Amino acid sequence: MRLTRTACRTGVFIETLSSPGTAMVPANGDTAGPSSSQDDPAATMKKRNRPQYHPFTQQQLPACKPILAPQTVIPVLLFVGIVFILIGLGCIAASNRVVEVVYQYETSCIPGYMLDNKVAYIQNPSIDKTCTRILKVPKDMKQPIYIYYQLDKFYQNHRRYVKSRNDKQLINPKETNNTQYCKPEATEHGSPVVPCGLVAWSLFNDTYSFARGNKALRVHKRGISWRSEREHIFGKQVFPRNFQKGALIGGGALDPRIPLSKQEDLIVWMRTAALPTFRKLYGRIQVDLRAGELITVTMQNNYNTYSFGGKKALVLSTAGVLGGKNSFLGRGYVIVGLACLLLALLLTMLCLVFPLKEEHLALRYPLPRPAR
Repeated sequence: MRLTRTACRTGVFIETLSSPGTAMVPANGDTAGPSSSQDDPAATMKKRNRPQYHPFTQQQLPACKPILAPQTVIPVLLFVGIVFILIGLGCIAASNRVVEVVYQYETSCIPGYMLDNKVAYIQNPSIDKTCTRILKVPKDMKQPIYIYYQLDKFYQNHRRYVKSRNDKQLINPKETNNTQYCKPEATEHGSPVVPCGLVAWSLFNDTYSFARGNKALRVHKRGISWRSEREHIFGKQVFPRNFQKGALIGGGALDPRIPLSKQEDLIVWMRTAALPTFRKLYGRIQVDLRAGELITVTMQNNYNTYSFGGKKALVLSTAGVLGGKNSFLGRGYVIVGLACLLLALLLTMLCLVFPLKEEHLALRYPLPRPAR
């Protein structure tokens, strides 16, 4: 053993006790002696905590990686195209089986001397608005025959129009004085209007009656609205009050003795339409009509569509498996099916002109080897 004195840069001597055969370690730590990882406990612990290799933990499990080869894509396109065309033709056939009679009457029911001033005609209560027309049934119509009224250029989806109502007032008899959001049809002489708002105020009020020869055809108006609306939106104890009592009448009137839940014309009207051209159910005829029969229709032309240049029509229609007459769905399926067939034909021609080589269809993705 010997004592060694070492001078640092700061002038302070450091005494180190060492034995013969032991390497001196510099005090400033600039150089390090030889070391082995086997003697390092931290490295040994790191290797010991290393997880065991497994393809699942390393996300290297075999996976299906299909190659879009022509012999696979072309048959799929052909199959999809044929199936879509068949579905589209079926939808079109179902739509064509629906018999529909449409009669537009906003101009034909105006007297000739009032054609130049339609607004004055519709706003004059002293002019008789009765209009009688004869419709011919084009094909056999099986019951039930649905009666619709159709309006054009009527924007029920306008934001101010849609918001001009109060749902609390419609369902709860304790909220009849609540006319929030109902302006300008909220109160009349300080008393609340029930139902309030522009939607109810503009209720459609044209009426229709039908006769076959000398026999009148009954129009059933029960059950034309949704049951969920009758039970959960319009109250059984809420009755109309001060409705259409102002100076400006917007549409039809309501019987104050009948609760709103049974005013089905109002319920149907207040389910606002999303498009400016729409149809709403008026009633049903529970009688079969034969082809060639003449139906006498008596209409009351009361609703003012002339102020905004709108149109209105009476529609008699049967129903098919897909509902009313509408060929849009069938045409959409046919167009998509034809597009698939054309694409399959195009790919076939490309494969014949530019054939793929074997190595293009035999791609392999080798899995990476685990690290050791």
